[in-house]
Amino acid sequence: MSDVKKVVLAYSGGLDTSVIVKWLQETYDCEVVTFTADIGQGEEVEPARAKAEALGVKEIYIEDLREEFVRDYVYPMFRANTIYEGEYLLGTSIARPLITKRLVEIANQTGADAISHGATGKGNDQVRFELGAYALKPGVKVIAPWREWDLNSREKLMAYCQQHDIPVDFSSQKKKSPYSMDANLLHISYEGGNLEDPWVEAEEDMWRWSVSPEAAPDEPTYVELTYERGDIVAIDGVPMRPHDVLSKLNQLGGDNGIGRLDIVENRYVGMKSRGCYETPGGTIMLKAHRAIESLTLDREEAHLKDELMPKYAKVIYNGYWWSPERRALQAAIDETQKYVSGVVRMKLYKGNATVAGRRSDASLFDESIATFEDDAGAYDQKDAEGFIKLNALRLRIAAGKGRQQD
Repeated sequence: MSDVKKVVLAYSGGLDTSVIVKWLQETYDCEVVTFTADIGQGEEVEPARAKAEALGVKEIYIEDLREEFVRDYVYPMFRANTIYEGEYLLGTSIARPLITKRLVEIANQTGADAISHGATGKGNDQVRFELGAYALKPGVKVIAPWREWDLNSREKLMAYCQQHDIPVDFSSQKKKSPYSMDANLLHISYEGGNLEDPWVEAEEDMWRWSVSPEAAPDEPTYVELTYERGDIVAIDGVPMRPHDVLSKLNQLGGDNGIGRLDIVENRYVGMKSRGCYETPGGTIMLKAHRAIESLTLDREEAHLKDELMPKYAKVIYNGYWWSPERRALQAAIDETQKYVSGVVRMKLYKGNATVAGRRSDASLFDESIATFEDDAGAYDQKDAEGFIKLNALRLRIAAGKGRQQD
């Protein structure tokens, strides 16, 4: 007899999680609570209610978390200019802490003994869900069906559906993409299918959010982004909420062929994985944020951020959002953003997002000092001689002792 009486499942309404509902009911003889989050995946989430009801689920949670997702997760991450392994903008990674938080909160509200997810035993998401769950609810039981059952192929899943009368839309299944996809307001990812061969180019009809750079308009699009304390608060002078900002930038970026990425990344579990990503809005945000920081951050402050960023990215990628080190890093990053306010003008053209201008009342750029014209004594160039000699002192001493450079 199972000691699990009630479990909260992260439920998408798709084939895998519908099978998981029935499998949990049978295997653990327990009540299943479903939680479906709208974090901007671009698909209606309400149909998940009818699917859950058809599976005998009594407690069904469907929530719009788009604003919280961008405000409390995406924006803080972008204050750090975060990228993993030089390219990946962490679109999947940053969504998992929020979903996990709500799973745990719903478990507490409903008196559930366990939570469950549909992540496989090969990927990073199992780690992210479970590290977060244990950080927020230390004694929680986590059920990961993909690590327990033998339904390890699409054919077995479909056979299970037929055996247990699980409703499946067979017409849509026949049209199903060959790729494993994950989407939210920040990105859409593609894995599997032909992408499992790193030499094979991604097919053009795979991409869903962006036109190809070749097919993008022949005239550039200009957009002005207003920053306050490191976050975008308006586009072209129009105030917007965080999730509306990202939605608008996704549209502008996608229309101009911006944000496509094809990488081989190192998963936390140890294997390499090839994936393709579309992150149009995030690509624009990253460029623009660095531009406003270039005006407003002190040199050493900016360099320190750049040194911290790879560690911060790794912490998020590996699933440690709720860790003390992430909170400490976030506090340091947020401290640097006090004066990161102003406007950045971006030029979007055929796959490129380039900075066309930036201005800020908090700018540290001093034209009277930086000018190549007469600076009227604002900078004494003779001062550079002593500065250089002092910085060369150790080099001169070593060379004087015969330590020649090869």
